[in-house]
Amino acid sequence: MPSCDGIRDEYIECLLRSECVFIKRHSVEECVKNKDLATLIPERCHMLRQSLFECKRGLLDMRKRMRGVPNSGLHRNEHVEDSSKWNEE
Repeated sequence: MPSCDGIRDEYIECLLRSECVFIKRHSVEECVKNKDLATLIPERCHMLRQSLFECKRGLLDMRKRMRGVPNSGLHRNEHVEDSSKWNEE
């Protein structure tokens, strides 16, 4: 079953390395809930939070269960074949 562990781990790591937590020594909860402190969190962390939300929502969506959850944190090595070999005439 797909999970959102990869995105969750990246989000936690991003928060722990943010200025709010790492330098100012606030708790993660304070940094996330307080709007003034949230400005010290990088944009990447905000995007990871949104991706985590969408991933968790996708786990509950029956239509996406059959196709798999996009951005679930699983990194696949996708290889694109060279299409020029098919155009040889």
